[in-house]
Amino acid sequence: MKNLGGRTALLTGANGGLGIHIARALAEAKMNLVLVAYPESGLEEVRTAKICREANVLVADLRVPTECARVVQYSEQLFGSVDVLVNNAGMEFTSFYHELSEKQVQDVLTVNLIAPMLLARRVLAGMVERKSGHIVNISSLAGKEGPACQEPYAATKAALTAFTFSLRATYRGSGVSASVVCPGFVEAGIYARLKTRTRRSAPVMLAGNSPERVAQAVLRAIRQDVPELIVNRLPLRPVLALSALSPAFGAWLTDFLGVNEFFRSVAAAERLARDAEAVD
Repeated sequence: MKNLGGRTALLTGANGGLGIHIARALAEAKMNLVLVAYPESGLEEVRTAKICREANVLVADLRVPTECARVVQYSEQLFGSVDVLVNNAGMEFTSFYHELSEKQVQDVLTVNLIAPMLLARRVLAGMVERKSGHIVNISSLAGKEGPACQEPYAATKAALTAFTFSLRATYRGSGVSASVVCPGFVEAGIYARLKTRTRRSAPVMLAGNSPERVAQAVLRAIRQDVPELIVNRLPLRPVLALSALSPAFGAWLTDFLGVNEFFRSVAAAERLARDAEAVD
């Protein structure tokens, strides 16, 4: 889908650190925007950013299945169709897995995976009828190697990649397609929060992606119909290929690079914070 001007994009997670940069990139492509976010905190930045004249902000809790239907219905009533869906909304809890509550596990699964699948299902009928449309799923390198203390998050991000490839196979030749974008650590949103809590940076090989670079990858995925884009400062696809050939090597490398140590330190910091709150 090379010409995006005048088309409509539905973007979730618009008030996250990465979301507003994706919104700006879509606006620069002269698209009409429906920006979905929850909770209301952080939305003021989106509202006052003046991303573009045709940007509409909608508060929706994607943990609730009926909200997915409402989001698509709102978008279609406003602009007539959804031409591009960008599933960017995401949740994560960095924790030792046995210390997570069942609700936390369910929330991550729902927001990161079930909501994107439900939203995609809602927009696909119109896309197929028009013989045009694109779905972009924002995954993560966490879905490639599965770092420590990230079980629900890593599982959902890996599943998004498989979901994307299956969509591409199903609708190949129809004018409708899908892409998955897999960033490493991005200097915004979740990673910025993790750095603040631990006062340490991620391993050099995986750190330092600018949110603008990820946003441009989203545009490239749509315009060039790229199946998968890995966004990282250093080239990682050869390393990931080796990891696929030898999972033991991949596990060793993830540990050697300090990725697991970084997330364990976050989990330990989270535990200390919870304990301090309990004492108070």
